[in-house]
Amino acid sequence: MTEIERKLDAVFFRTEHANEPVREWLLSLPKAERKVVGDDVLKVQYCWPIGKPLVGNLGGDLWEVRSRLGGRIARVIFCVEGSTMVLLHGFIKKTQKTPKYELDLALKRLNQLRQGT
Repeated sequence: MTEIERKLDAVFFRTEHANEPVREWLLSLPKAERKVVGDDVLKVQYCWPIGKPLVGNLGGDLWEVRSRLGGRIARVIFCVEGSTMVLLHGFIKKTQKTPKYELDLALKRLNQLRQGT
């Protein structure tokens, strides 16, 4: 039996103050929900590229991991830089369409990442 290789490494986006907003958000979730989101991110790492229903493209270089948490829906917005999945933003989705401010925040973090700030 051969070992399946992880196609992407996953890292948390870090702010200029060394905060990791997605890690902090995950830690605010109940343990069972944190595990669901973590397992979904892990599936993306091993199966990339992967499409719906687990992963959706938000346009450009932004992607989302779509996790079902019982009656709630979580999203982790990420980008892929080389062979690294950078987790930019996480939130609980409350509307059908992803709110513009959630996308704007992820895009801002993507720009910071690429500018090295």
